[in-house]
Amino acid sequence: MRRSWTLFRAIVFDLDDTLYPERSYTLSGFDAVSRWVEATLGVPSADCVRELTALYEEGHRRDTFDRWTESRRLQVDGLVKSMVLEFRGHDPDIRLEGQVVSLLLRLRRNYRLGLVSDGYLEVQRKKVAALGLKQYLDAVVLSDALGRNAWKPSVRPFRRVLDMLSVEGHEAVYVADNPAKDFEGARAVGMATIRFRGKDGVYGRLEATTPRGAPDREIDDLAFVEATLADISGNRAEARGR
Repeated sequence: MRRSWTLFRAIVFDLDDTLYPERSYTLSGFDAVSRWVEATLGVPSADCVRELTALYEEGHRRDTFDRWTESRRLQVDGLVKSMVLEFRGHDPDIRLEGQVVSLLLRLRRNYRLGLVSDGYLEVQRKKVAALGLKQYLDAVVLSDALGRNAWKPSVRPFRRVLDMLSVEGHEAVYVADNPAKDFEGARAVGMATIRFRGKDGVYGRLEATTPRGAPDREIDDLAFVEATLADISGNRAEARGR
């Protein structure tokens, strides 16, 4: 007998804080910026990276470089902009954890696999390359390639990935971490949704504010993806039999 969870034919993942911890990308960027700062301004890179990391850990995520230049009393025209460019342009030192690689290899046996990710296009491309993701995935959709108005919660990247995977929305599930934007577009095209709430994730404490933004299921370990798929499929099959 064919098992119920084969109702799903494809699994689509988010990238940052889902397939790898975004913090590792940030720290990699701080290292690159700090080396540039030392070469440009003479500030020791070890001091710079330590101070940037401390600001980040204190919760200054969007204005880290502004805070750092203020703390150093550096008044250099265009300094923050240059630091941002160095951060976004660096080749990241990031990698997939072994359990994630094992999961993707197992899932490939039974499902087509895809990715939908927001973020500046060249930044996301560098992440995908550094992680070696294309060897595991059948489709990669970086929403910025479709235009800034195609970032989630737009349905456009989800429609594109479904087309690339040759599946219908109800045959796919989206696994992501941010209830503020990740699930609304996926649900709108008929996909099931699973939230991965990692303990160190940027959005780990964020809750959905509308039913459209809420996932169908929630997990705290990617190892539970397969069992959760089976659970969703079983519920669907039960509902059909009523």
